[in-house]
Amino acid sequence: MALFALLVAIVVERLRLLPSSWQFDGLLLKYYQRLIQQEQPSLSTMTLAAVTPAAIVYLLTWLVSGVFWGVLSVGVWVVIAVLCFSHNPQRQAFKQYIQAACRGDVQACFHYANELDPSQNLTTVSEKQLGTQVGQSVAWINYRYYGAIALYLIILGPVGAVLYCTVRFYSEQSRHANIELPLIDNLLFVLDWLPSRIFAFGYVLSGHFSKAISAWLSQVLDPKRSARDIITQVALAAETLPESSSAPVCLQSTIALLQLSKRNFILLITVLSLMTIFGVVN
Repeated sequence: MALFALLVAIVVERLRLLPSSWQFDGLLLKYYQRLIQQEQPSLSTMTLAAVTPAAIVYLLTWLVSGVFWGVLSVGVWVVIAVLCFSHNPQRQAFKQYIQAACRGDVQACFHYANELDPSQNLTTVSEKQLGTQVGQSVAWINYRYYGAIALYLIILGPVGAVLYCTVRFYSEQSRHANIELPLIDNLLFVLDWLPSRIFAFGYVLSGHFSKAISAWLSQVLDPKRSARDIITQVALAAETLPESSSAPVCLQSTIALLQLSKRNFILLITVLSLMTIFGVVN
């Protein structure tokens, strides 16, 4: 079911068939707006807010288990995968960045790069450095919005995917609103700890192994290393950035790291296919 759900979710996401208001973050935003009516949510409130969507999905999967020969269970897997995989804002920001670079609008490139990854300060970098940093952001977004969700869907099913997306959503909202939500950042660090290391190893296998493996080992052996550092540093080591090409300067490194991210995700789907064939996962 994991493979089928992922393939359907990828097709729906690529075709942008799901409106933003029906994507996971859009649905959770209404719930979040009611939650932050409190000036500072308590630890118990945030714990309940983080686990409630996953608990609802767990109850739903339990209720439909075995009904109509498992057809409803497959439907739940597919719906959850589609909801969690659709991210129009990130895709739109990257498209606008590419378009700005192609028409030579450097100022717009910086603007859309900041929209793509607001956590990074890109105001003092050169065009070439911008391309590299956006490429790293692409690798990071590919993990956080696709790779991590796929891994949780494979390992823990829809419940794991929803839990990860919920905690990630609250973490992003706390950063955007400049407020501190108890538990969330620590919980997200824990949820990212193993998947980030697994996904980064995919970059090792998808890129230059000899360079990437040393970077991977130096990153993963530090238990306190952030998921972003692991993903971006290993991705950068795994791909040789072009010195020059016909592409605009601020796109050259971005395109190289984007291709690496695509190869890594294809590797993940291939491994999942083999695991499905041999009965390791359902």
